[in-house]
Amino acid sequence: MLSFLIKKWIPERERVTDPAVRKAYGVLCGAYGVFLNLLLFAGKFAAGLLSGSVAVMADAFNNLSDAASSVVTLLGFVLAGKKPDPDHPYGHGRMEYLAGLGLSLLIVLLGLELGRSSLDKILHPVPVAAGLLPALILAASIAVKLYMAAYNRRIGAKIGSSVLKAAFTDSLTDAVSTAVVLCSMGIGRLTGLQVDGWAGLAVACFIAYTGCVSVRDTLSPLLGKAPDPALVRGIEETVLAHPEVLGIHDLLVHDYGPGRRMVSLHAEVDGRGELFSLHDAIDSAETQIQERFGCSATIHMDPILPDGETAHLRQETEALLRSAGCTGLHDFRYAPGSTQSKLIFDAVFPAADPRSDGELAALVRQTVREAWPERRAVVRIDRDYQQNSVTSQE
Repeated sequence: MLSFLIKKWIPERERVTDPAVRKAYGVLCGAYGVFLNLLLFAGKFAAGLLSGSVAVMADAFNNLSDAASSVVTLLGFVLAGKKPDPDHPYGHGRMEYLAGLGLSLLIVLLGLELGRSSLDKILHPVPVAAGLLPALILAASIAVKLYMAAYNRRIGAKIGSSVLKAAFTDSLTDAVSTAVVLCSMGIGRLTGLQVDGWAGLAVACFIAYTGCVSVRDTLSPLLGKAPDPALVRGIEETVLAHPEVLGIHDLLVHDYGPGRRMVSLHAEVDGRGELFSLHDAIDSAETQIQERFGCSATIHMDPILPDGETAHLRQETEALLRSAGCTGLHDFRYAPGSTQSKLIFDAVFPAADPRSDGELAALVRQTVREAWPERRAVVRIDRDYQQNSVTSQE
């Protein structure tokens, strides 16, 4: 059914990085989720009335809240798809992250409320009438929820959507919780044990836990998580494929929402090269990054001398500082003097290095001074948060 709707609603559009395409997918999945969850709510509500099970009724209202969550999904994609405006020049893509966070918080609240109802049922147990019709309705509900989890996962992965990934988690937990409720009904019918409240409590704990995990995952991009290493490698390979580029550093990925990522980096080029030819190579690299990864790119050219005395000094300094934990140098310059020469450069250290920037700078200066008393290091410490520093091309 959904595949038919996709073909009807999103005809012959394959670039899922296109914000308009992502919006169409999200709106369709959100509307489809509202329809299915309202259908499940009606069926489970009837099953709850027939059986008198608090777990079934809680599961029914869980689906009603899922319908509201699907509305949140739909609205998130609609708002995220708005075009940039003077107040938001980078667009509204992060609304999708906020929608995913809101959906995750709803899952947590649902788990807590279900836990409260289950504790009340444990303290005041009521017999459950486990008839065939309620059991069939719950079994059908499990199948529908697994179907919803499957399409949310598939499309969420296809368009890289945190909202649909949260919806996948929600649908999967619903299927598990309904299965537990169904099992508790069967146990009660076969043994006479009143486990309805305990089953509801187990479901509540599971829902609250998965909701907390989902909150963590959807909050991460809002806080500025590191980009996908595969994306970083792809950008590096794209830029370094141009023979004019000798190395890159300071690669940053700015995420303003799915389909709205911006990349900035420094590309080292031969300072003796022809300016217009170098500029054309940089322009070509920026265009390729946009076409291959859907990212707007800005590349700054750093002129260097790849051979001669400066290049030799750079190699010597890199080898010297490797023992101090330095992983690379860039923006290297040499300023000779009559009594003392200056080595001016940025030294790259791993982000996880516990030493402060001041301690590392002092260590670099001391190491250079001890090795070469006639030279002085003028250094700036650069943390490699993305492990993306490429200092030279062999």
